[in-house]
Parts: sequence; structure tokens; C-alpha cells
Amino acid sequence: MKLFVLGASGLVGGAFAEAATRAGHHIIGTVGNFPGPVSGVDELLPLDLTDEAAVTASILQAKPAAIINAAAISEPAKCDDDLALSQKLNVALPALAARLAQQLGARFIHLSSEQVFAGDRPPYAVTDPVAPINTYARQKVDSEKLVHAAAPKLAVTVRAPLLMGNSPAGKRSLHERLLADWAASKTPILYTDEFRQTCTAQNLAAALLELCTRPEITGVFHWAGAELLSRLELGIRIRTHFRLPESTAPLKPTDRAANPKAAASRQANLALDLRPLSQLLKTPVQTFAQQLATLTVPPHLSTWLASTQQSSRA
Repeated sequence: MKLFVLGASGLVGGAFAEAATRAGHHIIGTVGNFPGPVSGVDELLPLDLTDEAAVTASILQAKPAAIINAAAISEPAKCDDDLALSQKLNVALPALAARLAQQLGARFIHLSSEQVFAGDRPPYAVTDPVAPINTYARQKVDSEKLVHAAAPKLAVTVRAPLLMGNSPAGKRSLHERLLADWAASKTPILYTDEFRQTCTAQNLAAALLELCTRPEITGVFHWAGAELLSRLELGIRIRTHFRLPESTAPLKPTDRAANPKAAASRQANLALDLRPLSQLLKTPVQTFAQQLATLTVPPHLSTWLASTQQSSRA
């Protein structure tokens, strides 16, 4: 099956390409300015995703069986920094891709976010009303509405959580950012009272790939891991997994009360009810221990980590 991946050089897009290639599919992936190869992508397209004419021509020429939208500006602060760009990538792009999917009769898989909820009334079911509290979340809400209006019988939206996993550049996921901070002698500040239900990009990709072959499943769904953990606990468990001493890999606990301005645009608790998708798919929901077992060290940090681990054993 020919699959067109928007954002193939990103965390989820890269994981999806690898999983789909292992399953025997042909992958066409947009990679923007990403300089390196992307494992699993058969045809690399250095496409500007804000160029609607170029995106349209590429998708119509490819005639894929499914379009997977894994492209986004996913950091809320960056959405605020460049509202015009984030609006194009987070709202206009998925709306365009859904219209093209409808035109081609192609399956459309759209990646959304847990952040569509306010975080004050967990756990959240797919039927609960959305209440976005930052620009990124509002854009995701808008994208969901436009996608399902454009391709109601072809589209499925998956709201994903804070992601673990291994990215093509080794700089995108939670453990990669923490390791990079520690390697640079920085102390990450992590909240004790913010809770997330992480999963790996690889596990999410497996679910998205399965959805490509399940056209009877349409609408909006949730996917995440099995456990709800504080951001501080996530950091501690990642540090322990990589056998790093606290002296070398420090963490600074804080709480929302200490940062009221920041807390106003950050959700306190984004626990998700994974039904009914967890009951419909064969892809398993992973525990946090299972997620940790899949993590690798980014190549540019491997020498630092090996040296640090050796020093801690001396």
C-alpha cells in the first residue's frame, strides 16, 4: 500500500515510516529541510508544507491509499512565537490534506493532542467537551473540526499524549531532551503536580498503521500509555533507566503554585480514557517500563553517556 506521510522526519512520522516499511508498505514522506536520511522512507520530498499548491500537486500525483498527517508545531510557546506559521501547519495543512483525501478516496489519519482538554477534570473520554487553554490546543481543536468536515467517512483523528521514543535527529522526545540538558550541565525544572500519560512514538505509530487498514474506524479517539505519572516522576525514572547519578543528572522539582503565569497555559492532569480505541486495535497499550525498554541513546550523546556511567561506577 502506498502511504503519504506529512512530517516524516519528525518523531511520530519517522516512527510511522519505519513501522510501515517493515510491514511492506511504500512510503512517500515530506522531510522539509531535514538534512539526513529517514529510515523507512522510500521517496523523500523536501517540501514546504506551507505551500498549498506544492502539497496539493505532490499528493495528487502520488495518489496514496492513505495520508498520515504527523506534521505540526507542537510546542505551545513556538505556536505563540509565530502564530501565522503555526496556523498554517497546525490548521490549514490538515484541512487541505483532508480535502485531498476526500478527492482521492484515500484514508486520512490525523494526529491531534491531549491538550485539547483543560486538564482540570480528568480522566477525559473522547465524548468529553474540549476546552483548550493555549494557542496550540485551540489550533488542534480547529484542525479536528475541519478534518472531519472535509472527509467525514475517511478520516480518523488520534489525540496523542506527551511522547517518549527515538526520533530521527535524536532531539525531539522527552528522554532525548533530558539527556541533552544533562550533557550540557543544565538542570531541568519538572513539575510535581502536572500529570501525563505518556506513550512512545513507536507504539503510537503502530496504532496509526493499524488504523490505515481499518477504514471502518472513523471519528476521534485517544491513544496513550497505561500509566499516569508526574513530570518529575517521568524524569526520575528516565534518569534511573539510563543509570545516571543524581549528581550528574540533577532535577529541580517545582509546582504550579510557584509559576502561576506559566500554569495558566499548562494543563494539570491530562489522564485519558483510551476506550474504545484500545478495545478495537490489536496494538497493545504499553506500561511505562515497556516504554523505557525501547529507548535508545541519541548518537551525538552516546560518548557523554558512556563516560558518565563509567565515572559513576568508579
